[in-house]
Amino acid sequence: MPVIDTRPSDESSLVLHSIGAVERSSGLSKDTLRVWERRYGFPRPQRDEHGERVYRSDDIEKLRLIKRLIDRGYRPGKIVDLPAADLRTLTETLGEDDTPPGLQRLIDALKGHRAAELHSHLAQLMVRDGLDRFILNTVAPLNYHVGVAWMKGQIEVHEEHVYTEMIQSLLRGAVGSLPASERAPTVLLTTFPNELHSLGILMVQALLGGKGANCISLGTQTPIEDIVAAAKGHQADVVALSFSAAFPTGHLLDGLSELRERLPPRVDLWVGGGHPALTRRNIDGLTVVTRLDEVGALLEAWRATHRAR
Repeated sequence: MPVIDTRPSDESSLVLHSIGAVERSSGLSKDTLRVWERRYGFPRPQRDEHGERVYRSDDIEKLRLIKRLIDRGYRPGKIVDLPAADLRTLTETLGEDDTPPGLQRLIDALKGHRAAELHSHLAQLMVRDGLDRFILNTVAPLNYHVGVAWMKGQIEVHEEHVYTEMIQSLLRGAVGSLPASERAPTVLLTTFPNELHSLGILMVQALLGGKGANCISLGTQTPIEDIVAAAKGHQADVVALSFSAAFPTGHLLDGLSELRERLPPRVDLWVGGGHPALTRRNIDGLTVVTRLDEVGALLEAWRATHRAR
């Protein structure tokens, strides 16, 4: 049984949550939560009778706000100490909602709990536009606007989870229906441990697979030694990784340096996602992909270079 929080609080804050539940609800890894606890003094968990960390509901709500602001470019050190009210005020500075009407209809279906309608619309768009255009013109901007809607309190976290699972299901189905390919390059896709976000790497897999690349996904949270072993075992030409904005910068930089050193020199390392360090830091031996619409050109450039050899 969890410990009861005796600090003054409203009724919702009396419910305590495990670190795993906070990880799933906030989108922040356990490692990030522990680092912020040491560095910033927030979150400040209690301990249950087994000595495990437990968190209040209002802590989770603040962590969600912080995560969304980080995704929009804010640095943790500038906002973690702020009260939740100030974080909500910051979200109001992000500008008026400029969601295109077509995407707004999809968000309205999500908010209205019309899951079947939303799934039908998304599936029709994928068939109508083709996989590439569906990802670039619908999924990528819809991800952004769903995130903004959540941050402004227009949708709940459970609705966002429904959306994410639905998109992942559609993309996995599309990837599974692509013809098997042995055409170069062979691309190994994954994330580092404590990087939970799989949607970005799945979108890249769909884009590359749609252009005939031989894609092998390891899923998420793969240790470096296993990435290296898989790259050698599958004779990968490229290892592709994705990092969300909240992933610890030190772990990202150290991990990429170690991975680059341990991979064979012939294996390219492609890295993308929303982490600001990818555009602020120069890391030797890797290619940074800042936008999804660059993936096709990057693939063709790889093929042109290797044809010329």
